[in-house]
Amino acid sequence: MKVQYGDACLSLQQVYEWTRKFVNGISSVTDSPPPGQAHRVVTTEAIATIETTVKENRRVTVNEIARSGDYIEK
Repeated sequence: MKVQYGDACLSLQQVYEWTRKFVNGISSVTDSPPPGQAHRVVTTEAIATIETTVKENRRVTVNEIARSGDYIEK
């Protein structure tokens, strides 16, 4: 295969790894995100939206704010 495809050819080790993943039920060959804290972006617009929400209802919880998702840019 190396002769036919050159450097675009997968290594034998990579083929074995993908075969093992497919046999175990994993159907995606892309890397999964690393474990740990999720990547977050804090913008001034998001801060202003959350401040407005809190000023309107001082008893709002963090979970309620997170569920609303109003601060996320779409």
